[in-house]
Amino acid sequence: MIAQFDDATALLLIDVQKGVDDTDYYGGPTGRANNPQAKDNIRQILATWRDRGGKVAFTRHDSVEEGSPLKLSLESGQQLDGMDILPGDIAVSKSVNSGFIGTSLELDLRRARIQRLCVVGFFTNVCVETTVRMAGNMGFDTYLVHDACSTMNSIGIDGTDYDPDLVHNMAIASLNGEFCTAISTQDALGLIDADAPHLERVQGNE
Repeated sequence: MIAQFDDATALLLIDVQKGVDDTDYYGGPTGRANNPQAKDNIRQILATWRDRGGKVAFTRHDSVEEGSPLKLSLESGQQLDGMDILPGDIAVSKSVNSGFIGTSLELDLRRARIQRLCVVGFFTNVCVETTVRMAGNMGFDTYLVHDACSTMNSIGIDGTDYDPDLVHNMAIASLNGEFCTAISTQDALGLIDADAPHLERVQGNE
């Protein structure tokens, strides 16, 4: 059963950094991404969430791999336009796929009395999937906004070039119903608006 988003819910944005657009690095010579609407959907959800006074959390990838564009010391490691981290947000840096490994994310969420997560970000089958699996195992009521995520094509061990839509859709199918509930951007916006008066009250009391 889908629950309304309330003050026990946090929007978790995973690795919304400029380097996710580097198709040459992540997809190789045939690099390409799916779901070009992902960034606009994320921005719409984030703006609505902030307007309603909801809690926002970010993971930021700080890679240890040579050549990776996702290093916080690089311009490509900085936040995508319109996805800035503001005072009062939870923000953690990581160097592995899961947002919970080697970070204070779980502790920060528990301290904020968060029980439910709405997850968006990059890449669907890598850091998003790993973080969502752990969130579900940790007992968070987890919602994944499938059209506010994106990934790259993937090259199989036999050289098969798997289309990014296939990679994305299989990741969502593996997660939905087992580790999370997959919803659309419109679903997420509806769940925010459904509890808007309560969230505004919480914001006013802070």
